[in-house]
Amino acid sequence: MKSVSNKFLVSAKGCAVYFFSGKQSVVYYSTPVVRTPYHVVDPSPWPMIMGANLWGVAAMFICWVNEISLDSLYWGIPLFVLTFYSWVRDIINEATFQGFHTEKVQSGLTLGFILFLISELMLFFSFFWAFFHSALSSSVEIGCCWPPVGLECLDWSKVPLHNTALLVASSASITLSHNYLQWGDIWVAAATYIATLGLSVMFIKNQYEEYAWSSFSISDGVYGSCFFMLTGLHGLHVIGGTCGLVFCFVRMMLLQFSSEHHVALTLAIWYWHFVDIVWLGLFFIIYIWGS
Repeated sequence: MKSVSNKFLVSAKGCAVYFFSGKQSVVYYSTPVVRTPYHVVDPSPWPMIMGANLWGVAAMFICWVNEISLDSLYWGIPLFVLTFYSWVRDIINEATFQGFHTEKVQSGLTLGFILFLISELMLFFSFFWAFFHSALSSSVEIGCCWPPVGLECLDWSKVPLHNTALLVASSASITLSHNYLQWGDIWVAAATYIATLGLSVMFIKNQYEEYAWSSFSISDGVYGSCFFMLTGLHGLHVIGGTCGLVFCFVRMMLLQFSSEHHVALTLAIWYWHFVDIVWLGLFFIIYIWGS
């Protein structure tokens, strides 16, 4: 509180005190609130609960691998689903209905997702490195040749080539769907979006059948380990990308995306293009060159 005159005092808390004939009067006034472009997240219980859920899922996986009874750990699955739903619901409310995802927040989310894709690329690069090392410097134990002696590789011109066509077509269709959404034609965007989901399901089906028909397994030497590790890891990413596309499709049908504001869909499409590019590397290196 600082004194301005004998009859007027100004408060830093937004009020003025007047003295008239020895009587005190308080007048409150409002000051404009400057909104920051950043989003200061409110306290949330979901990170702690999700951490406990992931611990339960990891413990359940360890018990399953070691053939230990896990009846008491099944609670982790429904709790995980409920926590994930609640967390995503809060994020959607903040982004769509409360307007917290400003351009500054969107640019931060985009940068974080790009760094995530770079980390994913490094993960695949490590397994590609193992494949190149084993192929270019074959050891005596596998016959000093590549592929190893006695191993029948898969024909790249059959299922792998079909899968390549499916993923390339799905990337084209999801890009077309994105363009139609930006042009404001949501129904054509939905139709091409459904085509993308159908192509992704066909890819997953073909990959499963390829594993079922394969004459070797992940335990058949370094070739089997690298092959199933790379293709299996990519398959998990395709499943994850498909789930992300389904999630964004539901939001698009609920009219939560506009032609200007659809950051989640853009990031999901980027992720789908990423798995497509990784598959092209798998196709040319593992199926053609490595065989």
